[in-house]
Parts: sequence; C-alpha cells; structure tokens
Amino acid sequence: MKQIMEEKAQNYKNGKITDVTENVVKDSTITLTINDKIKRSLSAIEDSLKEFAVGYLFNENMVKTLEDIEKIEIDGNKINVEINDTLLKTKETVLCSDSSGGWRSKIKNIKPINSNFQVKSDELIGRIEELKNNAQIWQATGGTHVAGIVYKDNFIVKEDVSRHVAVDKVIGYGILHDYDLSNCYVIYSGRMPADMVIKIIRAGIPVLASNAAPAYSGCETAKKGNVTLVGFLRGQRFNVYNNKNRIIF
Repeated sequence: MKQIMEEKAQNYKNGKITDVTENVVKDSTITLTINDKIKRSLSAIEDSLKEFAVGYLFNENMVKTLEDIEKIEIDGNKINVEINDTLLKTKETVLCSDSSGGWRSKIKNIKPINSNFQVKSDELIGRIEELKNNAQIWQATGGTHVAGIVYKDNFIVKEDVSRHVAVDKVIGYGILHDYDLSNCYVIYSGRMPADMVIKIIRAGIPVLASNAAPAYSGCETAKKGNVTLVGFLRGQRFNVYNNKNRIIF
C-alpha cells in the first residue's frame, strides 16, 4: 500500500535502546485551487482526491449540486477545480473549516436538517467496530483518522491524517455515488467541535457518531442544525446528544 512507508526508529524498553523498522503513514501537501482565485494547502494522504474535492466544496457551502462543479483536474498532489463563478462571488474568500488549516469563526446561516432518518443502536455499535476493523493504514501505522459513511447496506471507509479530510472524502464519495444524504450517517474518529458538525449540516446528514465526545460548540451547532451526535466514550457504551429520537434502542 503506497500510503504506508517504512522508517527507522528507536525502541526504548527496560533502559535499553534498540533500532527497529516501523511503518509510518505517508502524508503530503495537497494544494486545492478554486477558479484560480482561492488556493488552499493542507496535509493529507494522496488518495481519493476527487472525493475530497467534491466533499470539501459541498461541506464548505461553496456548491449545492454536482452541476455547480464545472471541472475537477488532479495532477499528482494538485487539485484544480472550477465552479460556477457566480457562486464563488457570493462566498467569503476565507473558509472556516480546519480541512485547510483555516480559522474558526462564528458560523452563520445554519439551515436545520429536515430528516426522519433513524438508526438502531445495535447497528451503530456494529459499525463503530467495523470502522476500526477497516482502518488498514491506522492498524499498520497508528497515524490516521478514519471515517465512514453508511447508506442502506453500503458502508464506505476512508482514512487520512486529517479527520476533516477523511470526512470530506466519505461525503464526497456519497455525493458522487448518488447517496440520499438525508438517509445516511457518518462515523469517524475524532472530536466533534463546531467546524466538524457544520460539515455534516451542510451536507444534510442527520447523524454523526464518533469515538470521542463532542465539544460544547459542536453541541450548540448540532442543536441549531437539527443533527444527532453520538459519542462512543466507554467501549460499546455511548451517549446521544440532541435529537435522541433518531436512535432506536
């Protein structure tokens, strides 16, 4: 797997130092350019970059439909995107997500999700375990976050050094494969602050589950956006924050 590299390391045990070979994840600087006007650089794995670009554009509220994306060109670690220029002119040139190392700001204009989607608690428990089992790069290196999107019987997993990029990739995959995002849920490894939750809201996904707890900002954003947050904090035990009716016990 090209995302996994071998590096020399020193192992410290019982006061002894031993040279060992360890697997590490290969991260690269990815450059995303939008309409030759907005450029973002971020650290990511050079994999599923088309899915990332689509997910990023939707999750940053730059586009609303695939038809708004006029072109995606990928050349190594460079992604060039063209979107409807009218849409671009209506957006601020500083985006809020940590996907590109951006700044966190007060998130405005949150449109609540309208979805009657529900998921069984047993299914959630099974999927969080399946997420770990499918995290091949993480198992080999311990150096990635992992995210998955569930739609009907489909479960797609992506990994990246950035939890934001991993989530962008799975949402982009769902959009490219015509998933009904209002009947999907996302599970991933990592915290749930506001700038992660807003991605889910903008994509129209009603449930976000994680192996970590939400931040206060994430809970407040989820309330405004009508999203259910699930935090697996103690093995198979989990807490449900906001809109508990979406989880069937």
